[in-house]
Amino acid sequence: MKKLGFFLLALVFSNISFGQDNVMKFQADVTNKNGDILFIKDNKIIIKEIKVEGDGHFSASFDVKEGMYQLYNGEEYTDLFLKNGYDLTLKLDAKNFDESVTYSGKGAAENNFLAQKILSDGDFSYDDLLASSPEEFTKKIDAKQNTDISKLEKGNFDANFVALQKKGMEKELFELKSYFNKKQEQLKLNNSTSPTFDYVNYAGGKTKLEDLRGKYVYIDVWATWCGPCRGEIPHLAKVEEKYKGKNIAFVSISVDVDKDFEKWKTFVKDKSLGGIQLFADKNWNSDFIKAFGINSIPRFILIDPKGKVVSADEARPSDPKLVEKLDGLLK
Repeated sequence: MKKLGFFLLALVFSNISFGQDNVMKFQADVTNKNGDILFIKDNKIIIKEIKVEGDGHFSASFDVKEGMYQLYNGEEYTDLFLKNGYDLTLKLDAKNFDESVTYSGKGAAENNFLAQKILSDGDFSYDDLLASSPEEFTKKIDAKQNTDISKLEKGNFDANFVALQKKGMEKELFELKSYFNKKQEQLKLNNSTSPTFDYVNYAGGKTKLEDLRGKYVYIDVWATWCGPCRGEIPHLAKVEEKYKGKNIAFVSISVDVDKDFEKWKTFVKDKSLGGIQLFADKNWNSDFIKAFGINSIPRFILIDPKGKVVSADEARPSDPKLVEKLDGLLK
């Protein structure tokens, strides 16, 4: 009977251990928290909501498919690598989010690597990189890639984590090279005669680029459904006001689809949008839009009084560099 009792007891503990290995444990101590729920997300899908238990303490155990996730506090996020069997504790100051993320416990090494990568990526000047010559771009991006891979391979990390990170780095490098090549193609348009347009004007009739000869033309390509586009509207209004009466025309070209024409008109009216409001004839397939290689919005273009392209990808109204540029041109 004693042997049987010992066997049953061992079985119980074995089952407890098995259960612990098949869940993910996560705790977080958050100072200056801005909400009572932490969200663990798989891109847009919330896989776990962790509610606060005490003064900034969060705790949960849950089953998770091994892989990459994001921890979101309602305002900011950080990347996570999770798998069943991990017992992870996070310390975080929500007012100093990225700089304060630190982990301890099983799984800490991988997640501290991710936290440090976010910081190092933030210190890397992508603006300088994209402004480089093709030769400089290749040198800089190769150096960064070699540094990131070296840090990854020197760490004592989960093999699947290493594989996922390398795959992610390859994807990031491919996208960065593609974006750089696209920017290089855009640069070729600078100082060339601009493609033209002839679009319906909200104020009535149609407006051609040639109608604006003799003025600088700052063009905003946007759509009513585009959140970042709408976010630039107040900044654009301020820029328009600053240069009111100066030798510049502000033109907004909507790439909304034809069925949303009335929606566009209503939006322009309700938001009291200024400048010259135009509606592209074939949305994304308009000749002007395709000529500038526009496949994401908002996009801003600056054309000089003779119809030549000053910048095929000009600064946004929210960027102080735009005012610096226009101050120099509109003396």
